[in-house]
Amino acid sequence: MKRIGVIGTAVLILLLGNTAGAYAQQEQQQDKKPQEQQDKKQGKPEKQTKDKKQQQDQQAKKQQDQNKQQQDQQAKKQQDQNKQQQDQQAKKQQDQNKQQQQQRAQQQQDQNKQQQQQQQQQRVQQQDQNKQQQQQRVQQQQDQKNKQQEQQRVQQQDQNRQQQQRVQQQQDQKNKQQEQQRVQQQQDQNRQQQQHVQQQQDQNRQQQQHAQQQQDQNRQQRLSQQEQQQRIEQQQRSVTQYRQNLDQQMRLAQQQTAQLQQQKRMAQYRFQQDYYERLRQQQIRLQNERDYNYNNDPYYYTGWTYRYNRGGSYYQTNRYGADLLRQAVNYGYQEGFRAGRADRQDRWRSNYQDSYAYQDANFGYSGRYVQQDEYNYYFREGFRRGYEDGFNSRYQYGRYSNGRYSILGAVLSGILNLESLR
Repeated sequence: MKRIGVIGTAVLILLLGNTAGAYAQQEQQQDKKPQEQQDKKQGKPEKQTKDKKQQQDQQAKKQQDQNKQQQDQQAKKQQDQNKQQQDQQAKKQQDQNKQQQQQRAQQQQDQNKQQQQQQQQQRVQQQDQNKQQQQQRVQQQQDQKNKQQEQQRVQQQDQNRQQQQRVQQQQDQKNKQQEQQRVQQQQDQNRQQQQHVQQQQDQNRQQQQHAQQQQDQNRQQRLSQQEQQQRIEQQQRSVTQYRQNLDQQMRLAQQQTAQLQQQKRMAQYRFQQDYYERLRQQQIRLQNERDYNYNNDPYYYTGWTYRYNRGGSYYQTNRYGADLLRQAVNYGYQEGFRAGRADRQDRWRSNYQDSYAYQDANFGYSGRYVQQDEYNYYFREGFRRGYEDGFNSRYQYGRYSNGRYSILGAVLSGILNLESLR
């Protein structure tokens, strides 16, 4: 804007100067014409006219110089005025700029002050927020701690309740076991009574058999005295060996009974105690039969009437040996059923070979009529089937009647496979 003002002023001065020069030249020409006319009238000579013309030219030039000087002075004056105006405008502009700068500085200060105030407020707010957050965290931690303590208290109550329940369950289980033991003992007593009755019945049958044998003696051909004596001597050796083996088996029974007690197999423990007791009574009876009269026993002078196959080989026996083999299978089934039921009550795995009764397999054997290994074999055949029925609570191979377990007749015949020789 300053440049535009200066340029405009200069153009104006040039226009004024040209107009003044043209106006002064026109006045000189007008002044010159009357003079020439006057000189012509007066009749002056041409030389004077020429000098006069030179003077006029000089005056015109002088006038032009004066005009130019005036124009320069005016232009300079105008320039000075313009400069003064420009300086004033510049100063004014500077003042305005200074004021604007001051205003901007003041505004900036105000803004800075406002920003500082806002920052201070924000800091105060942030401090308040931090304080609130800290209080909230402290409160949350306290709440969480209280919650954890409450949970621990509830868990402790649950644990106490569970402990009480376990104690109650253990007590109930103990009471149940005691009740089962009482029931089992009562059942064992009943079975023992039944066995006693059965033994009495067996004795009666044996007496009847002896009577029948006495009658059969008249019909059957007796062995020679020499054959009878050979059979008796062989039997005596077998009985002596069996008694020695029985003593050893009794010691093994005591060891395994202690092991069952450590394993807390109480039902199997009671069964084995009962088996051991019956085996001990059997041992006592054998000791009382040391003076057994073999000559009056018809087995030793009666010929063979049956044959059977075991392990691919054939063996012979008479009716007394055949009856003992049947007894071995039935006794094995009875003991196996009780052993399998005991393992089921103890929640033990099925394993009939782990039972001491199966390993012993001598219950009901007196050492006579058949070899011990034969009796053991058929006892275990009955035991295995009885164990499976007892463990699985079924009667696939046998039945229960009149308080007594017995193997089915068809199963018994399939096991023995006796063939009559007559």
